Amino acid sequence: MGNGWRVAVVGGGIAGLAAAVRLRDAAPAGTTVTVFEQSGSLGGKLRTGELAGSPVELGAEAFLVRDAATGEDSPAVRLARRLGLGDELVNPAVGAAALAVDGRLVPVPRGTLTGVPGDLDAVRDVARVAADRDLDAGRPLLAPGTDVAVGELVRRRLGDQVVDRLVDPMLGGVYAGRADRLSLAATMPALARQARVEGTLTGAVKAAQAAFPRVPGGAVFATVRGGVSRLVSAAVAVAGAEIRLGATVREITPDGAGWRLTVGPTRDPEFVAADAVVLAVPARPAGRLLADVDAEAARAVGVLDYASVALVAMALPSPDLPEISGFLVPAEAGTSVKAATFFTTKWAHLRRPDGVALVRASVGRHGEEHVLQRDDADLARAVHTELSALLGTALPAPLDTRVQRWGGALPQYAPGHLDRVAAARAALAARHPTLALAGAGYDGVGIPVCVRSGEAAADAVLAALAEPPAAG
Repeated sequence: MGNGWRVAVVGGGIAGLAAAVRLRDAAPAGTTVTVFEQSGSLGGKLRTGELAGSPVELGAEAFLVRDAATGEDSPAVRLARRLGLGDELVNPAVGAAALAVDGRLVPVPRGTLTGVPGDLDAVRDVARVAADRDLDAGRPLLAPGTDVAVGELVRRRLGDQVVDRLVDPMLGGVYAGRADRLSLAATMPALARQARVEGTLTGAVKAAQAAFPRVPGGAVFATVRGGVSRLVSAAVAVAGAEIRLGATVREITPDGAGWRLTVGPTRDPEFVAADAVVLAVPARPAGRLLADVDAEAARAVGVLDYASVALVAMALPSPDLPEISGFLVPAEAGTSVKAATFFTTKWAHLRRPDGVALVRASVGRHGEEHVLQRDDADLARAVHTELSALLGTALPAPLDTRVQRWGGALPQYAPGHLDRVAAARAALAARHPTLALAGAGYDGVGIPVCVRSGEAAADAVLAALAEPPAAG
């Protein structure tokens, strides 16, 4: 090990901040870490605001408690504990959710895997199932190493309604994308693994579910009392990094054994030297920064598309809401709203003695950006009208409203995404091992995945820095 290195983290979202914390914990004494964030605030899609005097999430709301592969604490829970927030984690009081189908709200069927059923009887009240298609032909559903769109596989095996009424709205709630365009391997890796072994889709679902580690009791999700933005401020405090806000990194250039970053306006750039770089920005800006560093890696990551969404939060005086955490809306319903969350029903710590309910709707699917081309007031009115129709009751006028727009926020993993990311990382590891990629553009959405991605990138550049220089 050296006497400390200079590490640049480009991007101040949760992946970049998790990388900074890991660098603080694992790098040798004397190492300096600088986080460059283009915008005026840290946290990326973790943003807590205020609505009618209560905290409200304007971005990511919660995170998984358990790691799906090991059954142990998820990376987000581990990070929260590392940051001193372990005692501030709270779980939902109400977990049941619904689907808006045929003009009514019906419970989300139990036992599905992101809407794909292992038991066909469990979903017959929601969708017609083409059970005669899911026959075992004596070979796995997918050949080794292959990837397909989720919708392509599920439509072929179980029919259109399973996709349109179950899988598509569930994927839409997470990715704002469509099942017919999203990669099975990237969005449902456990099912993809079993589809390369099992001969039926229902069999693959059951095998994937059986492979999940069993952890008795406990909640599935958690959030932070007071808002997920507390993860951001706590990470900054623990990492001890230099934070540069409003600092656009325009170029990264190999410079001897290290790097030179070009920061700031083109007319008056600043040049910053670094021994290693964690690139924790979305895929397209990463592709542009990599273009003159490694063309192969730049091409592999730069093709990723993104969806834009808006989140409309309303404070409603004593509305008549069902006792559920929220609901999903299939695209076939024809509404702008694709999902709604009843915060003050779902989270007991947010409930108010005055009966005011906090409700948030998500608007915008990939390819439907025109839905967002309204001003905030018009969008909020449309959401209020649609929620009233979907719930079958006239909601009271809101006391307060917040509209948060996220342009180009959610990655759309097309089939083959994981192979493209692996190729980019392999190219960088071979030629530029002190530069690593981190974030949702590569490894998946959700706070735990982004935390793990940032930590892995930090580990990778530290390992490269610690490697003795090649002889000769």
